[in-house]
Amino acid sequence: MLYTEMVTAPAVIHGPKPRLLDYSAAEHPVALQLGGSVPAELAQAVRIARPWGYDEINLNVGCPSDRVQSGCFGAVLMERPALVADCVRAMIAEADVPVTVKCRIGVDDQNPAEVLPDFIDQVANAGVRHVIIHARKAWLQGLSPKENREVPPLDYDLVLRMKAAFADLTISVNGGIATLAEAERFLMAGIDGVMIGRAAYHDPGSVLIGADRLWGDAFAPDAHAVVGAMRPYIADHLASGGRLHQITRHMLGLFAGRPGARGWRRALSEGASRTGAGLDLI
Repeated sequence: MLYTEMVTAPAVIHGPKPRLLDYSAAEHPVALQLGGSVPAELAQAVRIARPWGYDEINLNVGCPSDRVQSGCFGAVLMERPALVADCVRAMIAEADVPVTVKCRIGVDDQNPAEVLPDFIDQVANAGVRHVIIHARKAWLQGLSPKENREVPPLDYDLVLRMKAAFADLTISVNGGIATLAEAERFLMAGIDGVMIGRAAYHDPGSVLIGADRLWGDAFAPDAHAVVGAMRPYIADHLASGGRLHQITRHMLGLFAGRPGARGWRRALSEGASRTGAGLDLI
């Protein structure tokens, strides 16, 4: 399942809606990830997004950037579980698909073993049935957003304990998972899902190719086949007035760790943004 980048509720309400909400039908199942802390605004954003037909609406309670803190959304909301419960309750009232929450295990000096169960309990009582847990604290002071993705230690055991404590909920784990084998170990341990961010972006071949077999599907293309499958998608994008680099910049890591990967990255980086660049460059 694909998740969008986080879009703030005020942006959905006041911003260019097609640019923020449009996507290709090929991306299903896809979840819209929202940021915000005003229940009425989040409810309005969910209502606006309904015609786009997303498969899930996700509230981000994990982003640690300064910009998100100043707007009182993202990880700072880990300190306000009752407000988060109010937010998701308002979102659920407007949604025709599941509303989920992505969170951290805590922030700053909080004791995750104490605050995380209470947080999950409150959002579950508000109607959320699926929680995605980034297994790190977020340090709102002293660490950059990049450092917050790497420096705080991972506590996977706590996530496993949350699955045991909330057996009726869908619990997914996020943070530091870089290979398909690691993801499979979490699934075998009883975790319901694994969310992978940076590794799936920077080395998709190692994380995504072959993932279908975890669900009993033998479909396992190699990276070259993925490039071939992307060609009609790229052609449609170019025909609608798009630029080649808008897609290929997200394909730079497709051959990571393989012979020729540097040449692939160089050819796309240098050529895809040139006027008239098309499928012949691929």
